[in-house]
Amino acid sequence: MREHGASTDTRTETGAKDRRRTRAWAALIVAGALALTACGGGDKKEAPPKGDGATGGRAVSLPRLDGEKLEVAAVWTGPEQANFVKVLKEFEKRTGATVTFVPAQDPIVTFLGSKIAGGAPPDVALLPQVGALVSAVKNKWAQPVGAEAQAELDKNYSNGWKTLGAVDGTQYGVYYKAANKSLIWYNAKAFEAAGVQPPKTWKELLTVADTLSASGTPAVSVAGADGWTLTDWFENVYLSQAGPEKYDQLAKHQIKWTDDSVKQALGTLAELFGRKDFLAGGQSGALATEFPKSVTQTFTGGDRPAAAMVYEGDFVAVNIAQTEAKVGTDALVFPFPSVGAKAPVVSGGDVAVALKPSKGAQALLTFLASADSARIQAREGGFLSPNKSVEPAAYPNEIQREIAKSLIAAGDDFRFDMSDQAPAAFGGTPGAGEWKALQDFLANPSDVAGAQAKLEADAAKAYGN
Repeated sequence: MREHGASTDTRTETGAKDRRRTRAWAALIVAGALALTACGGGDKKEAPPKGDGATGGRAVSLPRLDGEKLEVAAVWTGPEQANFVKVLKEFEKRTGATVTFVPAQDPIVTFLGSKIAGGAPPDVALLPQVGALVSAVKNKWAQPVGAEAQAELDKNYSNGWKTLGAVDGTQYGVYYKAANKSLIWYNAKAFEAAGVQPPKTWKELLTVADTLSASGTPAVSVAGADGWTLTDWFENVYLSQAGPEKYDQLAKHQIKWTDDSVKQALGTLAELFGRKDFLAGGQSGALATEFPKSVTQTFTGGDRPAAAMVYEGDFVAVNIAQTEAKVGTDALVFPFPSVGAKAPVVSGGDVAVALKPSKGAQALLTFLASADSARIQAREGGFLSPNKSVEPAAYPNEIQREIAKSLIAAGDDFRFDMSDQAPAAFGGTPGAGEWKALQDFLANPSDVAGAQAKLEADAAKAYGN
């Protein structure tokens, strides 16, 4: 970040007070916004209590599985994968089984299909899209959850999250991991140097972006190389601007992507994506930036980061942990600004499903539905559980505790990620469907009509209408 004039003792003291106020304000608005509109601090790590948290009972009961070997597939990489492996290690310790993590590729349905065709399916898979769960059931790959896992779900989950894991009334999945995808994380030093405050509206966001860029630091780091992040950008703008009824209709393809509401949302998004100086590396740089880098380059470089802000969910914290920045001090967060009457909150998640009718697969689902497993990953940061028996103290800092408390307080009142509800061919495939259409839009934000036509053509083909 470029300096603006000489520093003084007065300015330093004022800046420190502003940072303290901003940290407190950020935690409060995250909690308040999530509690009111949710769809579905210190950095000291606190050891979670024993037992199942909310009930104060004993640890979840698991069978002995000595000698049994299990494979678990997920698309997670880096710290997210490493933290989940810690959960699997605890399962091994309690049961005697040996569990191997199998890295999967997107689209995971294609990956699983090839494994199943080869006669080597994993025992359990964590699916990042509702559409992927539906596909797994229709392909007769998935096994219904057993009685023990169902008991944990009934004890620990709201009806909304259980319903998301069911197909045609039968429970197949356990939502192990949730996400609030309506958060913008920012570099506190960059904001302070430019003299800006977190915006509450889209218009204010553009004003802040203009000020930041004029100060010498691009406003936003966009992970355009990963098309799923662009779907999340669109969904937040669309939900706030078009409203929940239109959101639900578009998610089911009951209205076309050529609808005027889509045109308006893409035009709004173009106000940000169309400004080369707003984006780290411009449009071409954004298209070459993968999600992990979009985060780390925002929180490295001292007072001269590659960008001042990065958009994505609560899981951004796990990537911030790979830098020297600390969540709650150097890295702060504010809710996605309102475009329409209300600020949006879009939720997502990963659902665990058994692909083999084995005792071990069902035992792992039971463990993943318990508070015991969620606490392990919660304390590592960058993780949010929809399990209501996980106490806030399991999370490593105040910002994440507030996000977690607000998610649980929201109960069944949430909207789920639109692209994750779509058929995988449209909403979950790299280089195709919505991912590719929005990448093309990022490359040329002025072509709203072209983006709409491509989105509708791909959606009609995937939905079969």
